[in-house]
Amino acid sequence: MQEMSRRNAKFTESIIRRMTRIAIANDAINLAQGFPDFDPPKAITDRLKEVADIGPHQYPITMGAPNFRQALARKCGRFMGLNLDPEKEIVVTIGSTEAMVDTIFALTNPGDKIVLFSPFFENYHAQAIMADCEPIYVPLVPPALKFDPEVLEDAFRQHPKMILICNPANPSGRVFTMEEMTLIADLCKKYDVYAVMDEVYEHIIFDGRKHIYMASLPGMWERTVSISSLSKTYSITGWRLGYAIAPEPIMERIKQYHDFNTVGSASPLMEAAVVGLDMPDSYYEEFTAHYEHMKQIFTTGLRDIGIPFSEPEGTYFCLANIAPFMKPGQTDLEFCEEMTAKVRVSAVPGSSFFAEPVKDIIRLHFAKKDETLYEALNRLSDIKAKMLG
Repeated sequence: MQEMSRRNAKFTESIIRRMTRIAIANDAINLAQGFPDFDPPKAITDRLKEVADIGPHQYPITMGAPNFRQALARKCGRFMGLNLDPEKEIVVTIGSTEAMVDTIFALTNPGDKIVLFSPFFENYHAQAIMADCEPIYVPLVPPALKFDPEVLEDAFRQHPKMILICNPANPSGRVFTMEEMTLIADLCKKYDVYAVMDEVYEHIIFDGRKHIYMASLPGMWERTVSISSLSKTYSITGWRLGYAIAPEPIMERIKQYHDFNTVGSASPLMEAAVVGLDMPDSYYEEFTAHYEHMKQIFTTGLRDIGIPFSEPEGTYFCLANIAPFMKPGQTDLEFCEEMTAKVRVSAVPGSSFFAEPVKDIIRLHFAKKDETLYEALNRLSDIKAKMLG
């Protein structure tokens, strides 16, 4: 038999999805894969019931149903402070994952370099390799998980094609400040680098912080791709409705890859989701407050139990230090698998997010009902005895 692709040898299966399977097998509370256990807004599900009867049910326009793209332009333009053209500057994709793949292939050639902050969402590493690109990692330094400006500029001196940033950041929970975003923007302009922004957690920000849209900063619209989805903001992760926003010359390239990769997103789901995109500002205020509430329950519980963690500034993730609960020589993956079986709470080993040799960090998420969080904390309360006893 002929040799298959060598690219696959450079990355593994998703550890996040693997931990979900292990959680199911052990009847554990899944705090590994980030999806809520509560319902989407009723207006969206009610509209989906109507659409089930009346359609549409056939292929959409490849770039996304016109009314859905128009609703995206209204909603995103309002928050970004930009006047977006739904015909020329927006494409609808199968989740933000497809939008990211399309963008990387549209902007890079084999051998190009991509700057990533570490820790990073595990998909980015695999996506860069699939495009035959070389990642350059810039560490977010504990405990504040901030980058060193000089180290970042050293990465730009290596002539990368793009910098790929998750903001608010999965898995670190960082929300980059205006000062940090301006510094990154200045480097992009100085070294002629594209900025690719994963902004799926744009509305999950805590303690009065503000999300800064890179595309809105001076001189950055022309070189920025803004990627997001409806998954987190409307609690519909299974609908897989994502999108990319970019200036027309970049968008034309992204559309090419989208067209031949997936043809289009699901017609009935786009139709039903329009009502979500037209929600008033009060929806987003209540949405953020809900996540503030869940964060408070979870982080207070971790603190009471004595599990060290990094306080999340945004997203619904936090990084916890498991060093006090590990057996000698145990890997973080082994720890997570054993914790799922013994404590019946599932997490993701941090080594899947870090370029550095980090072995005592796990990622937990708190996008759950109050009762689910309290039960998870109850199970974690005797983690030391269960893991070391």
